[in-house]
Amino acid sequence: MNDTEHTAEPLRCLVTGASGYIGGRLVPELLAAGHRVRCLARTPAKLRDHPWAGQAEVVRGDVTDADSLASALRDVDVAYYLVHALGGGGDFERTDRLAARTFAEQARAAGVRRIVYLGGLTPRGIAERELSPHLRSRAEVGRILADSGVPTTVLRAAVIIGSGSASFEMLRYLTERLPVMVTPSWVRTRIQPIGVRDVLRYLVGSATMPADVSRAFDIGGPDVLTYLDMMRRYASVAGLPRRLIFPVPVLTPRLSSHWIGLVTPVPRSIARPLAESLRYEVVCDEHDIATYVPDPPGTPLTFDAALALALQRIREARVTTRWSSASVPGAPSDPLPTDPDWAGGSLYGDERERFVDATPQALWRVVEGIGGENGWYSFPLAWAVRGWFDRLVGGVGLRRGRRDASRLRVGDSLDFWRVEEIERGRLLRLRAEMRLPGLAWLEMYVERDDRGRTRYRQRALFHPRGLAGHAYWWSVSPFHAVVFGGMARNIARTAETADAERPAEAEPPALATGTPSADGRAAGGHHPAGGSGM
Repeated sequence: MNDTEHTAEPLRCLVTGASGYIGGRLVPELLAAGHRVRCLARTPAKLRDHPWAGQAEVVRGDVTDADSLASALRDVDVAYYLVHALGGGGDFERTDRLAARTFAEQARAAGVRRIVYLGGLTPRGIAERELSPHLRSRAEVGRILADSGVPTTVLRAAVIIGSGSASFEMLRYLTERLPVMVTPSWVRTRIQPIGVRDVLRYLVGSATMPADVSRAFDIGGPDVLTYLDMMRRYASVAGLPRRLIFPVPVLTPRLSSHWIGLVTPVPRSIARPLAESLRYEVVCDEHDIATYVPDPPGTPLTFDAALALALQRIREARVTTRWSSASVPGAPSDPLPTDPDWAGGSLYGDERERFVDATPQALWRVVEGIGGENGWYSFPLAWAVRGWFDRLVGGVGLRRGRRDASRLRVGDSLDFWRVEEIERGRLLRLRAEMRLPGLAWLEMYVERDDRGRTRYRQRALFHPRGLAGHAYWWSVSPFHAVVFGGMARNIARTAETADAERPAEAEPPALATGTPSADGRAAGGHHPAGGSGM
């Protein structure tokens, strides 16, 4: 995009939700428009590896914490509210309400000149109390922010089409994987989708609206389609044979979410609110946004053009953010335990080590390329079964894949893991987001010993929760030799094969040496700190 003209007066903008799908794309657009950007993040390290990280200020905080908000909003002109507890459990409406009220109060106290909120397009003629919990909460948040006393722009969008968006991934996988499908009746409901490029353009343009403008705007593309139309148009744009689709009235939103969860990478916790929202006809009543943010020629993008751009981004591996960029509700978020409070607690571990006849660079390429299409280098059936089981109990499963085929950054989702730390060329630490009776990590190290040999070291760590956690560890530990042992062997073998096929590389910089341990040594029980686990 990056075609927004620089404003005469740069504004200081606060972006909440910068680790999410829209927020992560909005930051570079605001910077390109000449604004100064501050990001609010619960875990600032998640933004460390974004290409724009060095140009934006990042502060630690939470939208439910008044003190951290007061600090983050100091000297801010425009505050973007891009957080929502989608799928965050039965109490998510209360959480959304509390967060919005706290944000509104602190924005007014700080003298913020404008709040910009991206909400959901609601159907006309239906009382708010009759909407799905997801749409109802979005509408309530918009109303709370608008009543703050701060001029507020509420942008209301239906389905957002862009590489990596949850709506796009749902559409993509349903259409690509099911040439014949029985679908819920909501596939006949009319929707007005919008391309993510236009959403970002409207968000950036909203920063400079006149002070006397405080209202909601419907935003959408030029096409009004049914979901059935959207699936057929996707097949056409993607070059797929025509899909045979048979809508039936018996699939409830709950059953639909299970169906979506089985076929697509989108977990049930997110699929259900999306499916519930699709029951309603969501079509724009107006296009007044163009009065304040004019549409250049060729915009808003047509549905087919938005699809083509999204597919091109995927083919070229240029997906900057994905729906899974934000943490999954209910997933473990505790960092690797190194605090003294953990000392004496049960921390089960499995450690593997191998010397590798390859350069450290060749080994690191294999480590950083793990997961997604490359798999996990051991017993594929075991990983697949674990992923299916996780999906059945409402987890994320193994199909989220990777944002980029070869590069990872802190905060990336990686199948049912999330990148917790990466020291390029040396360490990759993953935290499990699968459903487990405890917390788990997986660490992979690339090292050189004091004799200059390349060494691969792998640690799996599990902190059990209650008796079920201990039982889980001991029930799966007999398989570790196959799963983790095979993983270490095959990673080493893949690096050696790749290195033998590549031209000679320059001598790498010195790497950490560490302390050798026996190949395949497994440890269990009480340890003060450690690495990772399945």
